[in-house]
Amino acid sequence: MAAHCFALGQEVELVEGHRDLRPQAGPYTVLRLLPGAAAGREYRIKHIRDGHERMVIETQLRASST
Repeated sequence: MAAHCFALGQEVELVEGHRDLRPQAGPYTVLRLLPGAAAGREYRIKHIRDGHERMVIETQLRASST
């Protein structure tokens, strides 16, 4: 199994165009690293401002620019 590209506590952003048409803008924090099936490695992330949590696959994320 390949290693995750993002680390616990790292600040990330959602990439537009994946499943969600309009993801909540702004930075998220990586809460958990999850093993992914065929879709790829998964993450549990939390929006820094409003506290909304979601699960995403690695291709939906990029490192935060802030």
